[in-house]
Amino acid sequence: MERALLRMAAGWLARGHRVTLVLGACEGPLTAELPAGIELIELGSPHYPILMRLPGVVRRLDPDVVFCPGNYYTAAAAMIRLQLGSRCPPIIAKVSNALVRPEMWRFVAWGYRRWLRWHPAFLTHIVAMTPAMAREAIDTMGIRPERVSVIANPPAERIADAAPMALPRGRYIVGVGRLEPQKRWDRLIAALPRLADQDITLLLLGEGSARAALEAQVERLGLTGRVTMPGHASDPLPALKHATVAALTSDYEGVPGVIREALSQGTPVVATDASVAVCEIIDSPALGTVVAREDGDALVAALDHWLAPGRPRPAPRIDEGDPVGDYLALFSRLARQRIA
Repeated sequence: MERALLRMAAGWLARGHRVTLVLGACEGPLTAELPAGIELIELGSPHYPILMRLPGVVRRLDPDVVFCPGNYYTAAAAMIRLQLGSRCPPIIAKVSNALVRPEMWRFVAWGYRRWLRWHPAFLTHIVAMTPAMAREAIDTMGIRPERVSVIANPPAERIADAAPMALPRGRYIVGVGRLEPQKRWDRLIAALPRLADQDITLLLLGEGSARAALEAQVERLGLTGRVTMPGHASDPLPALKHATVAALTSDYEGVPGVIREALSQGTPVVATDASVAVCEIIDSPALGTVVAREDGDALVAALDHWLAPGRPRPAPRIDEGDPVGDYLALFSRLARQRIA
């Protein structure tokens, strides 16, 4: 999500627009990817003071629009709208994660659904990355269809100065994503001993709080020689390109960028039905296989299918369109409506 935002910000800057990025702290692995010319405002931590300070920042900057790059940030949007009222600029939020969460506890899920129904009160417009995600936003938030647009993320690009990565020898499965419970990499690790080809290795790119648990699982299953977890990768495209198959075994997702990235490299994908968008992207059996989240047998069978020697790979998929321009057109329309 953060990397997609930086790609879009670079495009907006290149087309002559002023972009201010408000964040807690300018640190982490994506710092080197900040586009030249972007204005930074660091608010520090923890989260609560950040939320309280955001309305003042927006009041001082008086931007044409406020953009929330994911639904994780909509609490900040609510705070801005509450404090600024009629003086608030249009707020556009992108749906970056699933709005239907069957894995939640019953009471938590009830509260989450109520929270989503409040969104039309403080958001001006919603951007979904696929038509199915747009329909899900309309249904779960109760927002009018004319306040929802479909705009894909800009395609991933090779990073010229990225540190070289040592790839596994021979054929391997690749998983790209945070090492967090949501991603359920334990499912993929558990499938490895059950594969027909016991020489297949697994490369997991990402970092997160689940690392210790995943490392313990690898050791418990005797897979230390077959699983590599080198951490965050600034450019995962080479690993995706050379993998035999890419896998995503999450409980829930929004529109998983890694699936599009894998298909852009001509690599088939095995993914769980973690989002309504997954089947929209893997829309042909020639591109990959979608399996039920809790069906371990189906996951193993799908991996075996794509790992079979001589299995044809899909042709690299090239995403068309101009997401950067589509966002700018939406921002301009909403800014004009505010002035009028």
